[in-house]
Amino acid sequence: MKILVAEDEPLMLMAIEAKLRNEGFEVVGVSDGREALKALESFVPDIIITDILMPYTSGLEFISIVKSNEYKKVPIIVLSGLGQENTVMEAFQLGADDFLTKPFNPTELAVRVKRLLKMPNGSAKRS
Repeated sequence: MKILVAEDEPLMLMAIEAKLRNEGFEVVGVSDGREALKALESFVPDIIITDILMPYTSGLEFISIVKSNEYKKVPIIVLSGLGQENTVMEAFQLGADDFLTKPFNPTELAVRVKRLLKMPNGSAKRS
């Protein structure tokens, strides 16, 4: 299973990538919305995880673009800081499927990814 992660905080991106790879996922991590859109040209994810506040192309713009093209059925998990409730609601209106408030537990993120992909709570690794 493939995951695209768009997160502009380098340590947060590294933590997310490490956790999801450890769970058996193929992960492509990018640091802004523009890179995320470029990644979609060569990488078809099964799920997308995106921050809201990113340089160049915001998470909301990214969600809007993704949900208006051939990737519209790809589930999206939004990462948001505290105090961004209105922005999270806008993300849901644009088509986001779930959200986590920062800071969050990487294990919880992995569980939510598996739930959206309708996987058992076990590892994503294929036997």
